[in-house]
Amino acid sequence: MRQLLELLGFLALVQGGAGLLHEFTDWHVGLVQRIGFLDGYEIYASVALIVLAFALFAAAESRSSG
Repeated sequence: MRQLLELLGFLALVQGGAGLLHEFTDWHVGLVQRIGFLDGYEIYASVALIVLAFALFAAAESRSSG
């Protein structure tokens, strides 16, 4: 379970970072900008993915110590 949480956290972190990279540099990377209903909210979605990544990392860490 810990490895799954870490993997999901890593994917969320990469996609959130790629979304921010796309917004600030116009490089065409990541999936956030390709989701239609997020049009105009890409930065918020990317930041939310990064926050979710840290929450998943914290959950994985608490899972290993228990």
